[in-house]
Amino acid sequence: MDTSDDRLMFEGRDFPKALRESVFQSWLEKGRESKISYAYLLVVWDEGEQDYVPIYTEERSEIDSYEKLGKSYGRQALVAAYDLYSEGKVA
Repeated sequence: MDTSDDRLMFEGRDFPKALRESVFQSWLEKGRESKISYAYLLVVWDEGEQDYVPIYTEERSEIDSYEKLGKSYGRQALVAAYDLYSEGKVA
């Protein structure tokens, strides 16, 4: 039986490791419940932590401040960005 807790995101050689969908869903919920009116969830790879971290932002323009995974030479790289409410991928 396949449940959302078992499904993985960002699988494959284009990504440093997979992310459990249940973790992603908890990040969406946390962003929606915040007292700050965030609109976007950025999934960022942190090279130092060797893990994905959630970044929340109010403005879509802030997404552009992150270099994309595979094109970044910094500590953090944008893997994907999502609208917190529609859950649609925006970058």
